[in-house]
Amino acid sequence: MANRALTARDLWALPRVGTPSPAPDGSFVVVPVTTYDVESDQGTTRLYRVDSDGSEARPLTSPEFSSSSPAVSPDGTKLAFVRKPVGEKSGAGRKAEGASGPRHADKSQLFVMPLDGGEAERVTDVPLGAGCPVWFPDGSRIAFLSKVYRDAPTLEETAEKAKDIKERKVTAHVTEDRVYRYWDRWLTDGDVHHVFVLHLRSSELTDVTPTSKRWLPFMSQEGHLAVSPEGDELAFTAVRSNPPYDPMIQGVFVVTLPQPPGNEPAAPGAADSESNGVSLPEPRLLDPTHPAHAFRPLYSPDGRWLIYGIQRQLDFYGDRQRIVAYDRRAKTHTVLTEQWDVNGASDWTFGDDPNELIFTAEVEGRNAVFSLDVAAAASDPEGNQPRQRLRGGWLSRPQVARGQVFTTLQSLLAPPEVVSFDLGSGKLRQLTSFTKPLLADIELGAVEEIVFEGAEGDSVQMYVVHPPAVSHSDEDGPPPLVHMVHGGPHGCFGDQWHWRWSAQAFAAPGYLVALVNFHGSTGWGEDFTASILGRWGDQPYEDVMLATDVLIERGMVDPERMAVTGGSYGGYLVSWIASQTSRFNCIVNHAGVCDFQPQYASDVTQGRRRSMGGELWDRLDGLDKYNPLRHASGFSSPMLVIHGERDYRVPYVQGLEIYNVYKAMGLPARLVCYPDENHWILKPQNSLHWYSEVLTWLRRWLRPDTPDAEALPEQRS
Repeated sequence: MANRALTARDLWALPRVGTPSPAPDGSFVVVPVTTYDVESDQGTTRLYRVDSDGSEARPLTSPEFSSSSPAVSPDGTKLAFVRKPVGEKSGAGRKAEGASGPRHADKSQLFVMPLDGGEAERVTDVPLGAGCPVWFPDGSRIAFLSKVYRDAPTLEETAEKAKDIKERKVTAHVTEDRVYRYWDRWLTDGDVHHVFVLHLRSSELTDVTPTSKRWLPFMSQEGHLAVSPEGDELAFTAVRSNPPYDPMIQGVFVVTLPQPPGNEPAAPGAADSESNGVSLPEPRLLDPTHPAHAFRPLYSPDGRWLIYGIQRQLDFYGDRQRIVAYDRRAKTHTVLTEQWDVNGASDWTFGDDPNELIFTAEVEGRNAVFSLDVAAAASDPEGNQPRQRLRGGWLSRPQVARGQVFTTLQSLLAPPEVVSFDLGSGKLRQLTSFTKPLLADIELGAVEEIVFEGAEGDSVQMYVVHPPAVSHSDEDGPPPLVHMVHGGPHGCFGDQWHWRWSAQAFAAPGYLVALVNFHGSTGWGEDFTASILGRWGDQPYEDVMLATDVLIERGMVDPERMAVTGGSYGGYLVSWIASQTSRFNCIVNHAGVCDFQPQYASDVTQGRRRSMGGELWDRLDGLDKYNPLRHASGFSSPMLVIHGERDYRVPYVQGLEIYNVYKAMGLPARLVCYPDENHWILKPQNSLHWYSEVLTWLRRWLRPDTPDAEALPEQRS
């Protein structure tokens, strides 16, 4: 029976269930499940085999190593995955391989294991690690990604350079590029991903992009590598622009593959590079005429189509993603979803029908699975639009086998678990319950959805998470209000569980938590998303104020006890709110932009004029109009400022700047800075400290007479 509220420690105790990889016949899925040891500050991912009826879940991999990126072979008999030593276990892993074992056991490597019993076999030993395994259709080869250095492009040369970098005394980063660091790392060492093909029988390893100097997508390479059903071609996403990357544009590239040993050699022709003695053509850009981003290639099962995504506007990252079909026979590109004004189409895959494309998209605060007849849409895009098949909560990347869609489902009331969805009957079945035991005695807050009239008379949606009954009762009167403001700004608060910004953990001490999907959010059409360009503080501010008024008018919150919290763009908006009103008792600003001018120290600076309203050398008045520090005279609400020093997206000087301004003005403020964290707080112990700081700050200004169970010992009064 539920008898207590959720805590931050519960969030780190709960297993985190990842996207499943199904067997081709749909009889089982392989599921990555990550658990954390708070004391060691380490996480470990194990792979589980789960029957498609949900009747059994058994571990396939050891807890001694972290295993990820599962890929079941086309015949369902083998599993490829990536294995990485966990913390101090890397030395044990090296010893287990024997004295003559791998040279690079401390890096992620590719393993293959039989699914009918038997040990996993390491099949790579590459110096900078392996990732993203993709099976060839006949099961004889695996394509994967591994980094090499541009000026040391072979694996042997890369190993030598990696050793030199580790031992060198000079630590300078030198560049003339516009893009030279990303998120939390510098890009000046010159490491780039190459695509390798491993022939399992002979163990022959071929670099099929040996001369490439291109970056692949930085954040995640999953889903950006595909092999044709004939096994003769490979497609991948990579940066198409050259140094100095001004602007930086992604494109889809294809490369013709060499024949495996024993087959006829590739036809002579445009071979102008070599790898392991095999002549290879250069990768070619699929559509050189497209002026903006292209990404995520996928071949249809019959080989006719190469599906990929595009955006139209290079200077607007919130531009909706359109799906394109490239007819490999006719060599024509057709945009299938140009008239479909739905944000966030992503994660496309094919079902059993080679013309049935399955994908997800955001629809008004929830995720949905759609299907699209590719051939029909290619013939008549306007007359054949995507068909919604499943909506509710938030769904991860779908995988299809024998008419079943396998994915994970989560909501504001439930962490992710694996589900299957029958495309024919529409039946939804939950296959796993990894999180159920730990949630059994925890009471979560009820979730409500409210639509109200926001800025410019538009309908605006928000989720409201009520405090659980164990923390607050009607007899206590209306609870304090805590706004959570999402980042982006072009994203949304979906009906989804969140580990780093858990609405349930915020509501647990007895607060009503509001999550407003203000103007600029995705999921309500492109006009709504683009409406705040050049005026970040305009409609979103009004939307949050109007949402506050609605909650007060309905008697749902105490107007004398209110707070706003936000991270990234959310940190910007709460800083702007601080400059415009004193109605909130306190503010939490995590990794927020407070000053547009020093934001030019960010890792990515293209598109600033359009998003922020001007440039330092042009339209400075536009840049300053919604700049919080240009309106600092309005500051009064106490502010908690949190930042990671390794944050290159919003450099941590932004946090220092607004904190120093607060202190110079004699206003209450507290600074929390994490030297080893980036834009996100990812380490378990740091995360526990973060939740303690945030919840203690809220208690201090909203409920000063109530003890806070989340406070660390040194913070308890």
